[in-house]
Amino acid sequence: MKKKPKILIVRSRYNNTMGLYASAYNELDKRKIKNVKSLFVNGAFEIPVAIARNINKFDAFVAIGIIIKGETPNFNLISQAITDGIMQLSILHKKPIGNAILTCLNFEQAEERGQKGKEAVEAVLDVLNPDADHKLTKKQDKELKEFNDLIKEDDPEKIIKMVRKAKK
Repeated sequence: MKKKPKILIVRSRYNNTMGLYASAYNELDKRKIKNVKSLFVNGAFEIPVAIARNINKFDAFVAIGIIIKGETPNFNLISQAITDGIMQLSILHKKPIGNAILTCLNFEQAEERGQKGKEAVEAVLDVLNPDADHKLTKKQDKELKEFNDLIKEDDPEKIIKMVRKAKK
């Protein structure tokens, strides 16, 4: 990433998205990305349209919203339509769109996932700069070496055992 990207955060007013927004904005600030604009839309359903209207003005986008499941199938239809719209825009225009639109059964689940704004920013920045030096911790480096050694041994049982251990 030679130049600092211009990023638009599109945030739903519906449901409390402040935690997601704060985690996204803090990550951008931590990485010294200052060319950031924010835009509110009424609900998550309007996020793809807002991104489409601004697609040529920004390098990347972060979509922030919360959809809580009710008692009708509307939740599934809305969630799928939003995801499809965001994915189509991203592929068609070759611009990353970090998806921090949560689909939860209740507000408690949404609050527990407040870091998803940060994760959406990380995903966007990884796409913008795929050659970035992603340094591993010593532990991660050791685990990766062990895993690569196991693959060379071609012992499926050992590989499965290591994967199960890593999941714990």
